[in-house]
Amino acid sequence: MLDDSLVKDHLAQTLDHTNFEGLGERYEGKVRDNYSRDGRRFIVVTDRISAFDRILGTIPFKGQVLNRLAAWWFAKTKDVVANHFVSVPDPNVLECVECRPLPVEFVMRAYITGSTSTSLWTHYAAGSRLFCGIELPEGLKKNQRLDQAILTPATKAPKGAHDVSASREEILAAGHVDASDFDRAAELASRLFSAGQAICAARGLVLVDTKYEFGKTPAGDIVVIDEIHTPDSSRFWLAESYEERFAADLDPEPLDKDFVRRFYTALGYRGDGEAPPLPPEVRIGAAKRYVEAFERITGETFEPDTEPPLPRIAKNLGLK
Repeated sequence: MLDDSLVKDHLAQTLDHTNFEGLGERYEGKVRDNYSRDGRRFIVVTDRISAFDRILGTIPFKGQVLNRLAAWWFAKTKDVVANHFVSVPDPNVLECVECRPLPVEFVMRAYITGSTSTSLWTHYAAGSRLFCGIELPEGLKKNQRLDQAILTPATKAPKGAHDVSASREEILAAGHVDASDFDRAAELASRLFSAGQAICAARGLVLVDTKYEFGKTPAGDIVVIDEIHTPDSSRFWLAESYEERFAADLDPEPLDKDFVRRFYTALGYRGDGEAPPLPPEVRIGAAKRYVEAFERITGETFEPDTEPPLPRIAKNLGLK
């Protein structure tokens, strides 16, 4: 577990943005800066944190945690679902096979929870019983386990805009993806989610929900891309306290960016307008939860690289 003083010392030394010349064509996502060159994609994972489809600030060492954890999961699940991972040339960088992304996020949910406009609980609490074409039963409570995991896809919105949850039929009708590609990706998402749930359960964690992105390789194969089962793309709860807290109508203990979401929800902010600044204590608390998630999932100790990130990345990638 990271020492509070180390995290505090790095509040002003986070990796906020990159702009590397010579690394390839650049595309900036909410958290990742992507560079494409010669059939390879270099994904630079920054310390930016995104929620409610907004960039809210930075969290010390977050990019390193996400990068190392994504690489661990890609290696762990490569025999379950093929992925685009090649190597880790720097603590904040993944080298991957360049793929053509499918413009749909495949969101798997095993519990009814959440606080954002796209969350299952938000819609249910407002009276809706139909979500992404799926009929939900009456009488569900917040944070309750569903009878079976469900797929609730979402169209991928540009940075700054909101993703839109939609049914399979709506996505196909809009022409976002054809039926064969959608169904293949949905099958892979279900398979990967089941594997992730089993691995997390063995480590005392509940994999509550997650989102996957898929892409097509140059050979036309559909593979999982971007990241999998990180505290950014997934919701994790501590298994040991879930039942007791659920029975008491208390939110489960999170090990993901829901810690930050809950801070903003308590302020009444849900993504509309300019976000209030993240205070240092929330940034430190989030950093420690990200690291704890990494260590509990992998069984490894997280040792942060404390070198200034921009020159280190340039050196490790052979850039001037």
